[in-house]
Amino acid sequence: MKVSVGAYNPILRLLHAAMAILVIGMLFIGVAMVASLASYQPQLVNWHKQVGLALLLLVVIRLLVRRVTAKPSLPSTVGGWQRRMASLMHLALYALLLVQPLVGWAMQSAADYPLRFAGRLMPALVRQDADLYGLLHAVHAWLGLALFALILLHGAAALVHGLIHRDGVFSSMWRLR
Repeated sequence: MKVSVGAYNPILRLLHAAMAILVIGMLFIGVAMVASLASYQPQLVNWHKQVGLALLLLVVIRLLVRRVTAKPSLPSTVGGWQRRMASLMHLALYALLLVQPLVGWAMQSAADYPLRFAGRLMPALVRQDADLYGLLHAVHAWLGLALFALILLHGAAALVHGLIHRDGVFSSMWRLR
């Protein structure tokens, strides 16, 4: 049974920090990769694929750890609508962090581009299909924009709690001890 605690589990905090760095880096890599025809563009594409699959693995681990560890209670000053918004935000972030790399993987499969991770050939998720590739490419781009927007909202809410309300919500994830 989970009990109420004042901070997230240290493993969750570490995963949150690692994923935040990777996701933010991934957004920049994604933009640079599609905006560039320079000689380093294939390397950006490779990094994008590797980091995407690493993020998929990390989000699965994070969901498993979150399932078995306690979640800190929100302070009583956080109203009902804010609690619902926080829950919806977390649900949307987790959903996008799971779906986005899977769509990217399926997109690579539809284009018949072999995908390797940690030196292993990954199985194709869908059959080769140029039309499906085009659809998945568009979905992957739109999901990336949605993820970026949610990250901005999530970060803004965290900063409001940390700098204005100073109610412990920010420090429950970003404690340094």
